[in-house]
Amino acid sequence: IFDATHSVQRPGGMGATTGGDGELAPVLARAAIATGVDGIFMETHRKPTQALSDGPNQVPLEQIESVLLSLLKIHGALNA
Repeated sequence: IFDATHSVQRPGGMGATTGGDGELAPVLARAAIATGVDGIFMETHRKPTQALSDGPNQVPLEQIESVLLSLLKIHGALNA
């Protein structure tokens, strides 16, 4: 299992709180699947900027379907 959202976390990146770059989480998730990882953990939120925790790391909910489809495509190609 690869933790895509916590992998982009930057502790203290926003001064007193944790920052991160949620835009990179799908990229790292695809790379992980391409290396043979069989599972991905990703945090999501309708409005990551309003999330009570880990907002900067999260993938917007509206993007999750396309991210998951891309992961399944890669996984399928490797296991065909």
